[in-house]
Amino acid sequence: MQHYDSVTASRPYVWPVYDRWNKSDTALLVIDMQADFLSPDGYFAALGNSLDNVRGCVAPIKALLDKMRPLGFPIIYTREGHRPDLSDLHYPKRRRAEMAGCPIGSKGPMGRFLVRGEPGWDIVPELAPEPGDLVVDKPGHGAFHQTDLDLILRNRGIQNLIITGVTTEVCVHSTLREADDRGYDCLLLADSCAAGDTALHQASVETTTVDGGIFGAVANHQDVLNALG
Repeated sequence: MQHYDSVTASRPYVWPVYDRWNKSDTALLVIDMQADFLSPDGYFAALGNSLDNVRGCVAPIKALLDKMRPLGFPIIYTREGHRPDLSDLHYPKRRRAEMAGCPIGSKGPMGRFLVRGEPGWDIVPELAPEPGDLVVDKPGHGAFHQTDLDLILRNRGIQNLIITGVTTEVCVHSTLREADDRGYDCLLLADSCAAGDTALHQASVETTTVDGGIFGAVANHQDVLNALG
């Protein structure tokens, strides 16, 4: 099996801690690249957020998919969304969305916001999953909360996660932190995740690196492509 050299450009340590990585122990995680977060008709825009920044991570993620998928790396997407009857939407999350002026489940141009099966809930066409990719549906921010993601990863022998997606400070970092607690060595790709507010994005990236990489290491997508050769 092909082993790949460490990502030497990562900081604050050379990733992964296991020195080498391959398609049997490393997965690419693509978090919530859905129309509800990337389309001008989606939930994120309806909250008043700018899409200029979040759209910027589409091209880097596509470059990673185009390189890693043919090499046989597991590609795992997540989608945030709730059951049509909203029975998996807890009251504080429901109420906070209402107070922000965009109730979850309310009608928008792409169907009901953050509801499973609606057009806004789907992955954007540029990054659409292909046969063999996995899609994990989640009702919360973190990808491990009330999902079978951890079971999938452990059954496949995955110990390293390359993390991309939106938004950096919410769903991406929630997933990153829990992955670290569960023992995965994470590489956050700073140019392959994004937030509506660049200051929040940058703060989340820098938080990852404190104390010697308390949640993992940080790099850019080209650093991974270079390591793959």
